[in-house]
Amino acid sequence: MSATVDHSKIEEKWIKLWEEHKLFESDPDDRPKVFVTFPFPYMNGPLHLGHAFTATRVDVYARFKRMQGFNVLFPWAWHWTGATIAGAAKRIEQGDEKLISILVNVDGVSIDEVKKFVDPIYMAKYYTNENRKVVRRIGFSVDWRREFHTTSYHPAFSRFIEWQYLRFRDKKYVVRGSHPIVWCPKCKSPTGDHDRLEGVGVSPEKYVLMKFKLENGLFLPAATFRPETIFGVTNFWVNPNVEYVITRVNGEKWILSEQAAYKLSQQLKEVEVLGRISGRELIGKTCLDPVNNREILILPAPFVDPDNGTGLVYSVPAHAPYDWLALRDLIENPDILEEYGVDVERVKEIKPISLIEVEGFGEFPAIEIVDQLGVKNQYDPKAEEATQIIYKKEFHKGVLKEICGEYAGLIVSEVKEKIVKDFHAKGYVDFMYDLTQPVICRCGTKCIVKILKNQWFL
Repeated sequence: MSATVDHSKIEEKWIKLWEEHKLFESDPDDRPKVFVTFPFPYMNGPLHLGHAFTATRVDVYARFKRMQGFNVLFPWAWHWTGATIAGAAKRIEQGDEKLISILVNVDGVSIDEVKKFVDPIYMAKYYTNENRKVVRRIGFSVDWRREFHTTSYHPAFSRFIEWQYLRFRDKKYVVRGSHPIVWCPKCKSPTGDHDRLEGVGVSPEKYVLMKFKLENGLFLPAATFRPETIFGVTNFWVNPNVEYVITRVNGEKWILSEQAAYKLSQQLKEVEVLGRISGRELIGKTCLDPVNNREILILPAPFVDPDNGTGLVYSVPAHAPYDWLALRDLIENPDILEEYGVDVERVKEIKPISLIEVEGFGEFPAIEIVDQLGVKNQYDPKAEEATQIIYKKEFHKGVLKEICGEYAGLIVSEVKEKIVKDFHAKGYVDFMYDLTQPVICRCGTKCIVKILKNQWFL
């Protein structure tokens, strides 16, 4: 007897017998029913080991329940829907060399076939046919009569989705309203986690826009997650290398980054671009703090990202490590200020204002954490670590000081919503939604937050 066993031959034998005897075909009868399914794989590429692992777990359960006497239905399906496939087709149409190289050199698709992938339906059909061979060869206990794919190209499944949503509506699981969603401006559709090349798990975040008054009826709206820190504002930051736009937003004149103006226009605000102004032109001017009515100096800060919030930032050096570091860097490098015609003595006069008491820190937590971690300057990677430590401790355990007026003695996390509500009622603030990390659609486009009006949401 041979010491070697040809497992492949054994597999082929039993798979053939299972199919001949239609062992896994499920029809209605009197036995108790069990339905199992496997998350439909996207048909923009070959199946991989992860699919095999997950499907095997489903298959083991299905076989076990059959052994217990259940009538088990295990269909198989293919996911043809969404930006995952459409985005890949668009990238091929645009000549994306990286993706084309993967398809040819990794997936083993001929270049002639790849050229046809500009049609997303052709791509989906191609990979469905190729991947079906793999699934059947593995031998999963599937009722292949029930095979289907998503999209309206499979009318039965499309009708099922209609039925499903009508049931959701009847049970009040879907509601109609206006909500912020992650949106691809190119595909003109919501971008869920499965439709992203980058940014999985990132959701819209609501910024508070503090409206600082500039000359000639202009406002500088600075985006923040920490509106309580306005009581400690000492100066204002703009990026000298950015060209900002002068806009009319719902009747008020705002200066914003061009990116912010576009984002706001997608969030149910009326936005009209009136002109342009460079960040350099704003440096050395002063603006008025909306809450404390203090005049503060506008200073240069290359760290201000025009694609984050409004591209404008107010400075609270007592409680924000980046603000303290940026101020310190300017004082230590007065030649930077000279470039913009700002006297370094004006910057030296800026003193941190303490507004939050937090256990484990003294009057100026941001300065202390910078010293403790040995953060060298605003470009030091440890500056982000310092920021996270301070923000977390102050939000959960920080208590507002007397300088915060009626909010003194209250814990930051408990009073934040009241502060926002009060400031909004007084006209000090507005709002916008943004993404705290980049989200890239499958088509390669950077996503934004859009408020969809009068739409159905699950």
